[in-house]
Amino acid sequence: MRIPTATYRIQFNSQFGFNSAQKIINYLNELGISDLYASPIFKARTGSSHGYDIVDPNQLNPELGKPEDFTALVEELKQQNMGWLQDIVPNHMAYDSQNKYLMDVLENGVNSIYANYFDIAWNSPISNGFGDSQQPILAPLLGNFYGESLENGEIQLKYDQNGLSVNYYDFRFPLKLESYAIFLNQNIGKLSQILGRKNPIFVRLLGILYLVRHIPADATPKERQDQIDFVKGLLWELYTDNTEVQTFIDENLQLFNGEPGKPETFNLLDTLLSEQFFRLAFWKVGAEEINYRRFFTINELISVNVEDFQVFEKTHALITRLVKENQITGLRIDHIDGLYDPTQYLQRLKEKIGDTYTTVEKILELGEELPNHWSVQGTTGYDFLNYLNGIFCQTASQEDFTQIYWNLTGFRTALKQLAIEKKHLILERNLAGDIDNLTYFLKKIASKHRYGNDFTINGLKRAIAEVLTLFPIYRTYTNQDGILPADRQYIQAVIQQAKSNIPLLHHELNFIEKLLLLEYENYLTPDDQEQWLYFVMRLQQYTGPLMAKGVEDTALYVYNRFISLNEVGGNPDNFGVSIADFHDFNQQRKTHWLHSMNATSTHDTKRGEDIRARLNVLSEIPEEWKTQVYAFCEMNLDHKTSVNKSLPMPDRNDEYQFYQMLIGAFPFFEHEYNDFCQRIQDYVLKAAREAKVYTAWLRPNETYENALTKFVAAVLKPSDENIFLQKFLPFQKRIAYYGIFNSLSQTLLKITSPGVPDFYQGTELWDFSMVDPDNRRPVDFELRETHLKAIKEQAQTDILKLIDELLATKEDSRIKLFLITQALKARTENLTLFQQGSYLPLEARGKFADHIIAFARVYNNQTIITIAPRFFTSLIQPGEYPLNKQIWEDTYIDLPPAAPSVWQNTITGEIVSADKIMLIGDVLKHFPVALLKGNKIIVRAACA
Repeated sequence: MRIPTATYRIQFNSQFGFNSAQKIINYLNELGISDLYASPIFKARTGSSHGYDIVDPNQLNPELGKPEDFTALVEELKQQNMGWLQDIVPNHMAYDSQNKYLMDVLENGVNSIYANYFDIAWNSPISNGFGDSQQPILAPLLGNFYGESLENGEIQLKYDQNGLSVNYYDFRFPLKLESYAIFLNQNIGKLSQILGRKNPIFVRLLGILYLVRHIPADATPKERQDQIDFVKGLLWELYTDNTEVQTFIDENLQLFNGEPGKPETFNLLDTLLSEQFFRLAFWKVGAEEINYRRFFTINELISVNVEDFQVFEKTHALITRLVKENQITGLRIDHIDGLYDPTQYLQRLKEKIGDTYTTVEKILELGEELPNHWSVQGTTGYDFLNYLNGIFCQTASQEDFTQIYWNLTGFRTALKQLAIEKKHLILERNLAGDIDNLTYFLKKIASKHRYGNDFTINGLKRAIAEVLTLFPIYRTYTNQDGILPADRQYIQAVIQQAKSNIPLLHHELNFIEKLLLLEYENYLTPDDQEQWLYFVMRLQQYTGPLMAKGVEDTALYVYNRFISLNEVGGNPDNFGVSIADFHDFNQQRKTHWLHSMNATSTHDTKRGEDIRARLNVLSEIPEEWKTQVYAFCEMNLDHKTSVNKSLPMPDRNDEYQFYQMLIGAFPFFEHEYNDFCQRIQDYVLKAAREAKVYTAWLRPNETYENALTKFVAAVLKPSDENIFLQKFLPFQKRIAYYGIFNSLSQTLLKITSPGVPDFYQGTELWDFSMVDPDNRRPVDFELRETHLKAIKEQAQTDILKLIDELLATKEDSRIKLFLITQALKARTENLTLFQQGSYLPLEARGKFADHIIAFARVYNNQTIITIAPRFFTSLIQPGEYPLNKQIWEDTYIDLPPAAPSVWQNTITGEIVSADKIMLIGDVLKHFPVALLKGNKIIVRAACA
């Protein structure tokens, strides 16, 4: 198995395709990257900026280049001895006209060749209580109510060589063949008069009508499709060869498409649409009526029935081939928790790809562990990100920040309670239809049992909702093999809490607990047991979306006590992480998930890694932050908007979040200012909609949104009279100064901790990106290549002079690039040590012991020590550097037993002598972090 040394995430799109990537491979190799880590590269919706809206998993995305461009990129990687880690999306595809599999389903219903491809109502292996198993699949894609869209002429019937279709802007939905009879019968008498009933052309048209009406009921999907293709071909040939038929069809199209302002003229099209296998609907309908499973709450992403073995085989054909041909050397599995049976999926995948490096996008909550029976190398790194970020947050300031937050904003709801409230909100407004579906199925199960016969739909729905909202983790993993011990504990704790919250539904909750624990009654038939298990496995698929939408995408935009901690997989209730906890986490990863990924920024993070590094500085100075932020609020009060004597907008909670983001994201250089102002306006607008307090995606409040963006624009308006900027800029500059050193420390820790360090595109320089789509902006690789070339050249001649220059110009971020280059070089040269070596926490002592994070990696006779400082505000003044004995005084670390006495700093090239202890001031002479390599053989030679 190829284990990456370091990965670099690329966000492919039409502006950055295979050829663009090929141009930077040499640069990545020079940087120290071993594996290109690619966003989805398979055919996606036209214009996709991220690639997750796939329309065909068995084609490369033509917008990224030709197949030969892909091949050339792969060959370039191989020449550089680099690998390719590919992000794949097994859970969902785009609900889009370009999705030929879905369009076939919409055209043919349950008779489609691909009827089992998608997770829709009629797919259920067990009768699911919907009644009509062939009810039309919802198409909630209209921008307005169906009736208004229809009568405005936005929904149009069209005809081409592919047949009849109903079109809504860029969406094209094929009509089922049986509907052609309605269309062709309209005004057919007029055509017969023109041509004559015995005219061969008219006879051919009648023959087509006969074939349309007489598709054999027992035809297989393949036979049905063959007849459909045959009939469509005959009709198109007739249309293109005969003027009268062409005029007849065109006039019918005009007739069916109606005339805006005359509602009755749309009756024909309305009738035609009513008999399709799909139902066009206003997009908001998807929140309350849904009969297909979506990715989270996104109507335009329909889930794939990948648990069906044939679907798995078909949707993984291309990626399997690419792995077997060694073009792809590793896989990243997107949204593993969305799958019906993740364990089964990973087993099947391993059978296809063998010993291939595989990680899963899995959010682990505090104390939760990745299932140890999964055949993967680990996660994509959010667990590491939050532990790493946490050690730079001053835990002693928790109470101070709580009081500041309470007093300034008046917001006092505890995060745990807020998370439950927001999950309920999501259930009511975004997932109501999904919960209805679960409830109907549960009612069907309950009605078969005497102790559940009296349960009502309303009672069961409330009980399910309470259970779902109380789950503290993304999901459990019960399947036909039973329940994991850890999952059993979660289930029992959740049910107990639910009984306390809604005691009147005690019986319903007891029943749900029996189901979730698979406590089958003796009299249950195998079919009954299958239904129990099916319900449990279905329910498990909804705790994840609810956690993501309720907590990450709602609560974490409301609970703004300290937004550095409001990250994917984070828990802002825990105000920082102790060094001991960080070491424990790393030791656990070394033991169980050695090759899991170490991330600091991803395409899904709420803010860039260097924003968090800056914000963490605030945790060190709560009193000063309190003074500053109170002054900010006072200065900017006049920029707020009041309507009808209401409270000034934006509210203090949104304002407080804005000031934090402003501290973290404000650019170093003036030429970036104008672009930044627009970017942060976009951010605060998205944050407010995600919070769903005053405005939301489903119900935009223009008054509040306008007040919010107007406030931000006024606060940031360049002017000699802007007293806010006069006060803010010196304070922000000071925070940014300390943030630089935090950034360097977290970068080194990422590279040297157990795991595979991952770099999101562009983050080798300062990363002040905000949440997507801001973090998908183009990357200036030419600038990075120029910087890297100059750094490497100067490092060969006078590295200490180079370091002095980098420190003097640290704002331009070359210092971060230099550190990454040096640390990855050391990692590459000592790869066995980093991939297999033990992990030893090192104790710091002396005056500034709490400012040092240190550990050793040991393998055979080799030892490498990482030293990364933190909490710089109480260590140095702005303009000073955390270097030399004058700063560190008596601070030192204890060396590992039998450690060498001579070390080389792989960052600076310096030699350091130490006996049993190592003085920090001796190590950090020229650079703010250190990576020290000792070797007993070298030491003996030096002493000889």
